[in-house]
Amino acid sequence: MSSDTAPSLRLIELLELLAAQQRPLSLAELLAIGPWPKPTLHRMLQQLETGGLLQREPDGRRYALGSRTVRLAESALAASAQQGVRHAVLRQLVADIGESCNLTALSGAEVIYLDRVEAAFPLRMELRAGTRVPLHASASGKLFLAFMSARQRKPLLEQLTLTRHTATTLATRAALDTELERVRREGHAVDAEEFVDGLVCVAVPVRDGATQTVRCAVALQAPAARMPLAQALTLVPRLREAAAALERSF
Repeated sequence: MSSDTAPSLRLIELLELLAAQQRPLSLAELLAIGPWPKPTLHRMLQQLETGGLLQREPDGRRYALGSRTVRLAESALAASAQQGVRHAVLRQLVADIGESCNLTALSGAEVIYLDRVEAAFPLRMELRAGTRVPLHASASGKLFLAFMSARQRKPLLEQLTLTRHTATTLATRAALDTELERVRREGHAVDAEEFVDGLVCVAVPVRDGATQTVRCAVALQAPAARMPLAQALTLVPRLREAAAALERSF
């Protein structure tokens, strides 16, 4: 980053800096890690907040990415996921395992489907790109929670409503915390009919090559009657191969 960059690009650089930290930051924290003098940084923050690209945390001191920025990021990811390498990776994965697969990302306190390829079977649950599912009741959601920093996870869990969708939904913090520890230990997450009765899911992380943070998740989803969870878990190595291919596409 350079302080000589054009003003409009400086605003983008500030958004990139904040996004890379993966947590809300105060003016003082941004001053410590950014190249801008305090008056310039303060003006930039005001401009981005006015435009809905940044928003302040309830304490009024820290800045986080605003809903407009999040929507832009989701649209960019979804648009690129619908073409080229990423969609081809999903198509090949579905051809290999015979069940529906999706690429997901974290969106606030939900999971959003960026791309999805359906299996050929008539018995399936069609979930289009743009579909949102709850963090605590989805394999991808638990994956994102498990691998984010404790500093990110704590406020997110505090605002999360652990709605019970089925008899197996993890509807208490104790149960969810235990499951997140397992996910961190084993490196994959499952949905054992926790969102929809009769539907199982297994997800693995798609990491950022430079930082190794979890950028997205790739998952298979199948009716339990056709593919029990135990069988789905045997496909984790194939899911990891697809995740590695997706990582190279970013």
